Amino acid sequence: MKHLAGNPHQLPGNRQSLQAYQARHFSYRTEGTVAVISLNRPERKNPLTFDSYAELRDLFRNLVSATDVNAVVLTGEGGNFCSGGDVHDIIGPLTQLDMPGLLAFTRMTGDVIKAMRACPQPVIAAIDGICAGAGALLALGSDMRLGTARSKTAFLFSRVGLAGCDMGACAMLPRMIGQGRAAELLTTGRALGGEEGERWGFFNRLCAPDALLAEALKLAQDLASGPTFAHAMTKKMLQQEWSMDVDQAIEAEAQAQAICMATNDFHRAYHAFVAKQKPVFEGD
Repeated sequence: MKHLAGNPHQLPGNRQSLQAYQARHFSYRTEGTVAVISLNRPERKNPLTFDSYAELRDLFRNLVSATDVNAVVLTGEGGNFCSGGDVHDIIGPLTQLDMPGLLAFTRMTGDVIKAMRACPQPVIAAIDGICAGAGALLALGSDMRLGTARSKTAFLFSRVGLAGCDMGACAMLPRMIGQGRAAELLTTGRALGGEEGERWGFFNRLCAPDALLAEALKLAQDLASGPTFAHAMTKKMLQQEWSMDVDQAIEAEAQAQAICMATNDFHRAYHAFVAKQKPVFEGD
């Protein structure tokens, strides 16, 4: 077993409790040893901000040394999962950044996925309604996904003049649904419906909307009450045995996405969105 790369948990001296963690930019609670993270801006379909990205990254990093969290449920409030980066709080300011600033942002968003993958706990995404842009990457970065028939998952980056490679999408999505299907979703930006997503293997299963969270919690609680060290090792090896190093892919995509954020088409898309118009892309 010497090929196994280390203990999936940190040393005992670094352990900490997260039962009483007080989240600032989303909702956090625990049910037994299951942590429930809920994106809670339902009036905007739960978009992400600079602050919520950073707090999610830090929370998942801290879960590595948590003594009292054995599984995680990630969800959104108000009938939607996550609409992606907030247009006014993130997209607008990005059009004003220089290249070092853009790259710092794309690396930070990639770090959220790295932290989700590095935490030993299984992460279960409970996805209803809109799951778009960076929200689709939060779903993709989770270990399992429960959806509903009305779920709509869309990798929208091409719609705003950006590459489909973002936060590890080009490394993870083809492994989940196949190269051709991934290429279609990442280039067209079209929405993947719930039933289609289940057929393609994106969703582990579909649930009734009013039963979604309860089923996700039951799955998480079942895992949390099982052999958690073994679960952590399973998660680690599922990732370690990939033929490609995903951290390298995330870094490459961070650089590619930062370059795309400096294009005129990205700026055109933002201004068109603000004006409630369809963007006209010119390829520069």
